[in-house]
Amino acid sequence: MGDHKDNGINIDPAFVRALAELLDDTQLSEIEVEDGDRKVRVARTLTAAAAPVAFAPAPVAAPAAAPAAPAAAPAAAAPAADNFADAVKSPMVGTVYLAPEPGAPNFAAVGSAVKPGDPILIIEAMKVMNPITATASGTLKAVHVENSQPVEFDQPLFTIG
Repeated sequence: MGDHKDNGINIDPAFVRALAELLDDTQLSEIEVEDGDRKVRVARTLTAAAAPVAFAPAPVAAPAAAPAAPAAAPAAAAPAADNFADAVKSPMVGTVYLAPEPGAPNFAAVGSAVKPGDPILIIEAMKVMNPITATASGTLKAVHVENSQPVEFDQPLFTIG
């Protein structure tokens, strides 16, 4: 009854509103949900004040460089992107959790040996916990996100070396 039909696809306005509210609650810029042939994407334009929030994790990789040249921050953004070339990136938007549950130790710490399939973190998207695992054997070199942080699609999560 609340569904609308557009080009053969049932669209539930309440579901779209719920996705829009999720964007506001998590400070994400877009969310996309697929169910078979149905795909719903809800996006919003971020204001200039919200843009620094999306780039907050980048300085974590090079905290010493930020105080030395604060005026050169826009120029430093391009090299920072290169530092994440080998990083495992987020396959979805959601909220990152570094431990399996509150109060539990993190799945892995920087310096830990990992092998393919080892869980490194969880991304919660639409109340579903999605484990993100190591893609290669090696040492966990860096974690580019913080616990309970919202992440965007393709955002660097961690690096294995």
